[in-house]
Amino acid sequence: MKAIVQDRYGSPDVLEFRDVEPSAASGDEVLVRVRAASVNAYDWHVMRGDPYLARLTGIGLTGPGRRIRGRDFAGTVEAVGRDVRRFRPGDEVYGDLGTADGAFAEYVCAPEGLVEAKPANLTFEQAAAVPLAGLTALKGLRDIGKLQAGQHVLINGASGGVGTFAVQIAKSMGATVTGVCRTRNVELVRSLGADHVVDYTAGDFTRNGERYDLVFDLVGNHSLTGLRRALAPGGTIVLSGGGVFRGGSLAGPMWLMIRAKLWAPFVRDRLLVLTTAPDGEILAALRRLAESGGFTPVVDRTYPLDEVPDAVRYVETEHARAKVVITV
Repeated sequence: MKAIVQDRYGSPDVLEFRDVEPSAASGDEVLVRVRAASVNAYDWHVMRGDPYLARLTGIGLTGPGRRIRGRDFAGTVEAVGRDVRRFRPGDEVYGDLGTADGAFAEYVCAPEGLVEAKPANLTFEQAAAVPLAGLTALKGLRDIGKLQAGQHVLINGASGGVGTFAVQIAKSMGATVTGVCRTRNVELVRSLGADHVVDYTAGDFTRNGERYDLVFDLVGNHSLTGLRRALAPGGTIVLSGGGVFRGGSLAGPMWLMIRAKLWAPFVRDRLLVLTTAPDGEILAALRRLAESGGFTPVVDRTYPLDEVPDAVRYVETEHARAKVVITV
C-alpha cells in the first residue's frame, strides 16, 4: 500500500510517499480502507520531534518510534479480527489511532475500541476532521472545564482545528461564547455561533476588562497572570497545548502547563491542564452530537495523500484555519 513514511526528525521534507506492507487485522483489530485523514498540530510536533521534552513521552528519543504519520481517519471496514463484534466489512467508520499513528496511508489497523461508526450526516472528509480536535474540544469544555449552561466561556484560538469545534460545542451546551481570532477569521467564528468575537490584532482579551467563567486556551500566547485577569471570581482556565510554533525548543508550550501545575495549589482559580488520549466513548458522543446538529466540521483545505508534506507545511507556516484534510 501507499503511505507517508518518516525515518528521522526534521522538516516536511522528511515525509516520503512510499510503498509499505499493509497490516492484517487480528484479535480485536479492525482493518480500515482509509478514505480521508486529517492533519493535526500533533503530526507537526512528531515530525520535528519538538519540543525536545516531548521525545521523553514516547514519540522516540532519536527518531520517530512510529514510521507512518497521521492519527485521525475515516473510511470503510475492509476486514475484522476474530474478536471484533461491533463491525463488519463495508461499515463506514472513523477513529483516532493515538500514538499508534498510520492514518496517512491507504489502510490502517486499529483496536475495535478506538473505532466508531461514522456520523451518518458527515462526509468522509468531514468525519476525518473530527476525532482528535473534537475530543479535545469536548473533553476540555465538558469533562475538564465543567462548563454549564448560562456560563460565559472564552476560547482563545477559536478559528483553529480545535477552536472551530469548541465554539459550536460550547453553544450546544448553552454557554455564551467569546471567540478570539485574527481579523480574517472573525466572520468564520461568528458564523459558528460565537456571541462575541475578539480580534487579537486589535485588542487584548486579558486587558479589556471582560471576565469569563471559563477560559479555554488553545494557543499558549499569554502568561498565566494575563489569563487569570480575564477570569471571573472562582473561574477556570483550561490549557490545551499550543498552536504550531517555531521549533528548536526544550519545552515549547509545555512551559505554560508546567507553570500552571506549580501555581494551581496556591491560587483560588482553577488552573487545569488538558491531556488527551484516544477514547471510544468520546468518539461515540461526538458521533451523536454531530448527528443531532451540535457541530459541523469546518475544512479549510484538502490535499491528496502524496501531497501530505505540502499539507503539513501549510499547517506549520500559513496559520491554517479549521481543519486540513487528506483524501486517499
